[in-house]
Amino acid sequence: MTRKKIGLFGGTFNPPHNGHVNVARVVQRALALDEVWFMPTYIAPHKASDETIDAAKRLRMVELATEGEPTFRAFDYELKKRGTSYTYDTMKQLVVDCPNDYYFIIGGDMIDTLHTWYAIDQLVELVTFVGVDRPGYASKTSYPIERVTVPPFDVSSSLIRARIREGQSIDGLVPPAVKRYMEEERLYGMAPNEK
Repeated sequence: MTRKKIGLFGGTFNPPHNGHVNVARVVQRALALDEVWFMPTYIAPHKASDETIDAAKRLRMVELATEGEPTFRAFDYELKKRGTSYTYDTMKQLVVDCPNDYYFIIGGDMIDTLHTWYAIDQLVELVTFVGVDRPGYASKTSYPIERVTVPPFDVSSSLIRARIREGQSIDGLVPPAVKRYMEEERLYGMAPNEK
C-alpha cells in the first residue's frame, strides 16, 4: 500500500471555523499533502473548559466544515479512544494501524508550549510538526518544525462563543452549514434562525 502525506489537524473544534479550514488549505498546498484529517480531541490535555460541547456534536460540525473539500476528512480516531487525548499515544498507535507520513499542524500557541507536551522527544520521531504562526504568540521552540505562513484571519473558537453569548453575528466566521447546525442544535446558547 502506498504511503501518503497526511496532514493531521488536531483540536477541540469547539466550534470549527473558517480559520481552521483556511489553515488546512494553505498547509496542504505548501507541503503538497495528499489529504488533511481533522481530528477532534475527546478531552484535550491543554484545554479544560466547561464550554466544550459533546464530542459527537463537535465531530458533526467538523464533518460539515470539511464536506466541500474532497481531500479533507473528519477523523474520529481520538473520539473512539475516549479519555484524555495525548498526541504521542495517538500517533504511536496510528503509525501502526495506518502507516503514512504524518504532518501534525499546530498554531503559534501550541508551538510555544511544545516542550510541555507528553513524551515530546519520542513524538517528534513519529510526526513532522508544521507550525502556523498566530497573532500574539512568540511561536518559538527548540524542536524541529516546518513553518508555513498563513495569511492572518483573526478568529478563534473562543471568539465565536463570545460573540454568540453577546448576541453578535458569526456570519463569515464559520462555514454556513456549521452555523445552520449550531442553530438547529442551539449550541452555545445559539437561537434558531427565524428568517
